[in-house]
Amino acid sequence: MPASQARSRARDRNNVLNRAEFLSLNQPLKGNQESRSAGRKQSGQAGPAGAQNGSAKERRQSQQLPEEDCMQLNPSFKGIAFNSLLAIDICMSKRLGVCANRASSWGGARSMVSLLGITGHGIPWIAGTLICLVKSSTLAGQEVLMNLLLALLLDIMIVAGLQKLAKRKGPYDVTPGLLDYLTMDTYAFPAGHASRVAMLSKFLLNHLVLAIPLRILLVLWALCVGFSRVMIGRHHITDVLSGFAFGYLQFRLVELIWMSSNTCQMLISIW
Repeated sequence: MPASQARSRARDRNNVLNRAEFLSLNQPLKGNQESRSAGRKQSGQAGPAGAQNGSAKERRQSQQLPEEDCMQLNPSFKGIAFNSLLAIDICMSKRLGVCANRASSWGGARSMVSLLGITGHGIPWIAGTLICLVKSSTLAGQEVLMNLLLALLLDIMIVAGLQKLAKRKGPYDVTPGLLDYLTMDTYAFPAGHASRVAMLSKFLLNHLVLAIPLRILLVLWALCVGFSRVMIGRHHITDVLSGFAFGYLQFRLVELIWMSSNTCQMLISIW
């Protein structure tokens, strides 16, 4: 018997599981079982109130998550197409912004391109229309000039309202000039210069008798002014194209609300 006891003790000593650091493996987890049972009892006692509190906490945590952590797993085809076109528009606009600053590839021509854009600004056209209206002595000329003044004022208000709604910034960090602030042309979409020159060119082509070379030059002027805004980094390509479209719609609106000669004479007499 003593020999057998000595052998069993030797086996226990040689057994790795009998070491102090491994004793927890040989014993049942009484504390965990008790805590689990207690937790189950408390959850059973809590009932639906605890479930409601837990769901409320989860909702709060989900609402506090930043937008960067929310990933759209199944984007729609329209969303993918829109994002792709938007990326192409930004990339092409940045490449065409060759006069965005002095360090650009065409930085030396920035002043000339900016001067071309001033020819399509609203303030010079409104001032010129008022001067011509004062000097005009014919009823037909005053009628055309009064409706042109109305078209210019509508263009400024419509473009300013659309820009405030969209609040889209340009491809480059270009601060608007003083004339831009006067006409509230501070955002990129739609391009105010593009809408104005499109409306003006269509208006002048319809109400002035011009030779074919002058008509071609007028259309080229409108295109050059519109895309000069892309070259100086002020607008995207889609901003200019949408500006052309809005300019045409503004011309159609002015044609619908065209003021007659009597109305123009009454307004001139009041003024």
